[in-house]
Amino acid sequence: MKIVFILVEPAVPENVGAAARALKTMGFNDLRLVNPCDYLSVDARKLAHASNDILENASVYNTLEEALHDIDFAFATSARDRWIKLDIIDSHEMPKFIEGKGDTINNVAVVFGREESGLTNHEINLCQRVTTIPLKTKYPSLNLAQSVMVYAYILSGINLGENQAAKADTTQSFQALSKKVDAVMKAIDLGPDKLIYGRLMERLSELGEQDIKLLHSITTELIQKLNR
Repeated sequence: MKIVFILVEPAVPENVGAAARALKTMGFNDLRLVNPCDYLSVDARKLAHASNDILENASVYNTLEEALHDIDFAFATSARDRWIKLDIIDSHEMPKFIEGKGDTINNVAVVFGREESGLTNHEINLCQRVTTIPLKTKYPSLNLAQSVMVYAYILSGINLGENQAAKADTTQSFQALSKKVDAVMKAIDLGPDKLIYGRLMERLSELGEQDIKLLHSITTELIQKLNR
């Protein structure tokens, strides 16, 4: 399993540098940037300290959609209770949640929004779940680099399973199941414009490895019958 960290339109070079330092400290190296500031500036490098390789190897994209092109499961981070998704996962619950997916997910992303405004509703909806860091007080909130550090620390304890990618069956992946359920819902006229569609896709993200594989069998049969 690979965990990547995506910063959407970071405006402060120092924040990107500090985020890179946090990732390297916690054993991660995949940083993706969407329409970023000058993340290779002197100010960014100063904060990165011995993590300039993370900055130099960061992948840059024009949109979040592009940055998520190979991601099986994405978490949108938010400091606000906007309830775009009805079930918000506390940051400390993420390791157990991710490990429960077994080999049905290989590439996981944690997505961070802009320093001032966070992620847009559209960007949140591109992710499967929303996660937040529980705080004792509402203000002052954590800044971007601090949030990256907290998530990197929490996720560093996950058993990433170095041999998992080799044994994973992409036909049984969470992403493949999502596409099947999407096809079934559209076939019965309950597509994305219906409220039940969004709720079902969200509940789908709660499933563990065995239930995901069970639903693969069921949806395959449904699709075959619908196509007859």
